[in-house]
Amino acid sequence: MTPQEFTKTYYPFALQSQQKTGINALAVMAQAAQETGWGKTVVGNMLFGVKAKSTTPANKKQLLTTTEYHKTNSVKYPVVISITKQPNGLYKYRIKDYFMKYDSPKESFDDHSDFFFRNPRYAKALAVKGDANKFVDEIAKAGYATDPNYAASLKSIIKRIQQYV
Repeated sequence: MTPQEFTKTYYPFALQSQQKTGINALAVMAQAAQETGWGKTVVGNMLFGVKAKSTTPANKKQLLTTTEYHKTNSVKYPVVISITKQPNGLYKYRIKDYFMKYDSPKESFDDHSDFFFRNPRYAKALAVKGDANKFVDEIAKAGYATDPNYAASLKSIIKRIQQYV
């Protein structure tokens, strides 16, 4: 799937989410593009890398391989494949962890937007939810992803998506 095809396929869901929640559709699309490699890895309709909880029913979670970054080399995951110290002092983990599984892309988009409202740590992000760039800055600061370049990556993707909408 090309970035243009990805945008054409999923932007309607992002717009529905924006209408429902006020979270900028470009920010939502950037996260989906980043988390799935522009649709290359959409396992179980999971577009946003939302982790499953221990209380998540078995039919709604899936064990997937991913990369995480931490300040310490002692973080626990269901499966740790490797830990590599990075030049910036962080530890890069290749792991398997449980992520949400959805029946449809719409369910993934709905849960993604609800996720921000369920978690108080995103209050600052929700205060700027209409501005895509400010929103991604705030979700990155609040710890949505462990990648230290998450906000910068999303801003780059936002610019690209703007070409297609």
